[in-house]
Amino acid sequence: MRPVLRWSSILLLAAAVIGLDQWTKSLVSASVPLGSSYAPFPALEPYFNIVHLTNTGAAFGLFRGGASFFIVIAVVVIVGLLIFARHLDQGDWLIRLALGLQLGGAAGNLIDRLNQDGHVTDFLLFTLPVGDRVYQWPAWNVADACIVVGTILLAILLLRADRRDVQEAAGAGSASSVHSGDK
Repeated sequence: MRPVLRWSSILLLAAAVIGLDQWTKSLVSASVPLGSSYAPFPALEPYFNIVHLTNTGAAFGLFRGGASFFIVIAVVVIVGLLIFARHLDQGDWLIRLALGLQLGGAAGNLIDRLNQDGHVTDFLLFTLPVGDRVYQWPAWNVADACIVVGTILLAILLLRADRRDVQEAAGAGSASSVHSGDK
């Protein structure tokens, strides 16, 4: 695959993620007052709601209050992803998928932080009522989901590649010891 196609596939996916992320955030901002919630599926209201919250932390509301830090981290991650993408082999389409998801997610949240005084709009809220207790996952958005899915996918692919390299090295080592024993 030519380098232009390698780059374009990552950038097109990132652009699609950014577009979906910004579109969904603008819909929520226009339709749900800040701090409010909306149950798009009344039967699922105990489990899922659209909310309109802002977050100065990382994905899923972690480390709140670090907006400036996360702006710097987002820029570093975006540059790092682009540098890593330059070194991909032709057949690494799953890695390009992971990088495109991460790049789009990081850029989507960065756009929010730059346009909203360090805040990101979060709107997906899942809860799990169990008996008299309610377990609630922090609110998140499309960018957060893409960052997490892309990171998990990349980790799995890199671990599989590492395991394959170890197995090949072990196979090569045993093959060379068999040959040296023939002498």
